[in-house]
Amino acid sequence: MHSYPLFDRASRAANVAFARERGFGTLAVNHDTGPLVSHVPFVMDAGGTMAEMHLARNNGLLTVIEGGAPAVLSVSGPDGYVSPDWYEVDDQVPTWNYVAVTLRGRASLRPADELRAQIDGLSAQFERRIVGKTPWTSEKMSAGVVERMMRAIVLVRLDIEAVEGTWKLGQNKPDAARLAAADRIEAGSGTELSVLAELMRTAK
Repeated sequence: MHSYPLFDRASRAANVAFARERGFGTLAVNHDTGPLVSHVPFVMDAGGTMAEMHLARNNGLLTVIEGGAPAVLSVSGPDGYVSPDWYEVDDQVPTWNYVAVTLRGRASLRPADELRAQIDGLSAQFERRIVGKTPWTSEKMSAGVVERMMRAIVLVRLDIEAVEGTWKLGQNKPDAARLAAADRIEAGSGTELSVLAELMRTAK
């Protein structure tokens, strides 16, 4: 991740909280033929020391991770195109605002007897956010079905050694220009633009 001090001021705790809340990212490892990536939901401990995910048993990443391997888990947040006109300031250029956190560390395979706790924790993490619904649990599955399905996946843990975050929200613009762009960004292109607009309004 490119470092730009003005956009990298978020605390480690804020970056960890962001990644934990998202719970979905891109896991990447190096291979002789080039980088390998998988898009994975994950659970992360409160202190930001480790993240756990599972991969299909035939996933090529496992051949690299089997003996332990350096890895990156990239977690993207809201993002959006910023038109220069929205700043109401002369001589501006187009840009893209976004939030992203990168977790760096070492990935390893975990024992099969730890897998059930991970998949139950993963579903619980997202089920409890659904309003007006009794959370789904694996106990609703027929006897033996979960165990059979677990044979097709492998538990992976990333022991996190570094947490990096970029919160590019227009902090390099005058406050009036940043706020003007925040008021218009929802008309543009990107993802979760209303969330991005609010982050731009509160950026320091």
